[in-house]
Amino acid sequence: MKWNWKEFIVAALIRAVRTFAQTFASMIAVGAAFSEVDWFRALSVSGVAFVLSILTSLATGLPEVKAEEPEEESKEDKPEEE
Repeated sequence: MKWNWKEFIVAALIRAVRTFAQTFASMIAVGAAFSEVDWFRALSVSGVAFVLSILTSLATGLPEVKAEEPEEESKEDKPEEE
């Protein structure tokens, strides 16, 4: 099974950035003042979520990126036209 790596990397990065943003937003307490937020911790936890998202994408694949069929197999599967 072959992957279109450029497409895979772009999709995985988009997913990881979304995960980062969602985690970062969840780390900011509702009603907290700007000075009360632990920004370093929020960035740190969000960074870990980013890395885990990339690793999960590598381990399980992405449904939006389809594997390419090898050319040899696709030629054999198709009947010849006359």
